[in-house]
Amino acid sequence: MSFKDHFSGHANLYVKARPRYPDALFAWIADEAPARGCVWDAGCGNGQASVALARHFECVVGTDPSERQIGQAVADPRVEYRVEPAEHTSFAGHAADAVTVAQALHWFDLDAFIREMRRVAKPGALFAAWSYANCSVTPALDAIVAELYGGVLGPYWPPERRLVEEGYASLALPIAPVAAPAFEMRADWSAAQFLAYLSSWSAAQRHRNATGVDAVAAVADEVRAVWGDAAQPRPVRWTLAIRAGRVTQERTAPATVHGQCGRGQP
Repeated sequence: MSFKDHFSGHANLYVKARPRYPDALFAWIADEAPARGCVWDAGCGNGQASVALARHFECVVGTDPSERQIGQAVADPRVEYRVEPAEHTSFAGHAADAVTVAQALHWFDLDAFIREMRRVAKPGALFAAWSYANCSVTPALDAIVAELYGGVLGPYWPPERRLVEEGYASLALPIAPVAAPAFEMRADWSAAQFLAYLSSWSAAQRHRNATGVDAVAAVADEVRAVWGDAAQPRPVRWTLAIRAGRVTQERTAPATVHGQCGRGQP
């Protein structure tokens, strides 16, 4: 199965330059899950969320179709990584107490993923998908980033980006909603770290590949001038948008529950 791969080409930059999700998010997921056995982290990328989930669950299986992303994933004895698309996995049926998707749901074939999620999730399993769009530093820096985001790079964002900007609100998901608390990501970064984050944007990479021009480098002096002491860390903040709920099944008959994190038949 083919997939839309916007990150394998800069997987090393991606793992180094992206912010970390708050610990409170994963504690909340564990509290809301019906059990703390197995969690499927779909579209796990470099495994940031997978490793964080492993602090709360007995086992975590992170799947991603990108072999390069999996190759950059953080090793953890409680996490098994599989190079598999979210739409077709090697899970046994009804094996997961929770299904999570961190900043990746917009890349999935949604109908196929929903069928696979219903197959993999135990009855009453928690589903939680989250995303983040624009960050906030200071009004002056935010204005530079807004112009870069919507101006120079605007035509280079994939159409799926609108789903991130709306927090997945328009997606029809087979879940009984669960209200999530407000979560914020924060990173204390230098100007260089902030510029690396901007360079990790898929639109920045697409723009450079198409034009030969590094749009982030073009605004780097302006960013550093507004930053002040470029080596001095500044707080960078993102608001997480979360869609969460209990997975609903198409049939009413009780499903057979298999072992934790088991593989299905080959």
